[in-house]
Amino acid sequence: MQFSFSEMFWLLFILLAVVPIVKQQRLQAQRWSLIRRIEKKRRSRVITLIHRQELISLLGIPLTRFISVEDSEHVLQAIRLTPPDMPIDLILHTPGGLVLAAEQIARALQRHPAKVTVLVPHYAMSGGTMICLAADEIVMDENAVLGPVDPQLGEYPAASIVETVRQKGKDKVGDRTLILADISGKALNQVEDFVAYLLADKMPADRARRLARALSGGQWTHDYPITAERLEALGLPVTVGLPNEVYLLMHLYPQPAQRRPSVQFIPVPYDKERDDDRR
Repeated sequence: MQFSFSEMFWLLFILLAVVPIVKQQRLQAQRWSLIRRIEKKRRSRVITLIHRQELISLLGIPLTRFISVEDSEHVLQAIRLTPPDMPIDLILHTPGGLVLAAEQIARALQRHPAKVTVLVPHYAMSGGTMICLAADEIVMDENAVLGPVDPQLGEYPAASIVETVRQKGKDKVGDRTLILADISGKALNQVEDFVAYLLADKMPADRARRLARALSGGQWTHDYPITAERLEALGLPVTVGLPNEVYLLMHLYPQPAQRRPSVQFIPVPYDKERDDDRR
């Protein structure tokens, strides 16, 4: 049986279109299977909020993900479908995102009657940290980090805009800068109040307010890494040590393949004594 050039072309085109779809469906089935395994082991509802770059369509275009209103809709739906007496485990890996969406998720988690645990395998910055503050327990990898929750206006931190106007004086800046400073002051107050609200049931009110001001007021740069040890010293309920299944699940959310990988290693655990014998 022979194929013409045009038939071969369309057959190849169909394969290129179908294979990624089949691979994605297989990957999704593996994720669901592992999530169910974690749920049975921990007797909880597992929700994942994992943001990596993902490839769209067959064109291989990387799409950067962040916390969006769509994410908050899905997380809130998952919480509504969870019985009041069932614990929730949220596996969180995110650079942050919209304050509105993060606040909705955090408020819904805090209102859940049963225990809420947020598991952080690598990082949960900005809005991700805000979500962590709503949890009854934060479980982190020993090298994982959270970050400040100070609001950003475009490319600038709100705290820096306010500080610039303070240093130069209102008479030496333009109307646009004054407007941005006014919005920045409101954003800083709103985020501080919300973080203090999240912390109110974890520590005394005055301490919650001081910590909220430190996290939201621009004391650190927005990408400053806050370790588990620092979080524990600040009075937050932090535990170090993640279930191995969480790391396995993260492998099922791969980054897009690059032509030349930046990091390479043999992906198996090493036994030092056995490795020395082989040498």
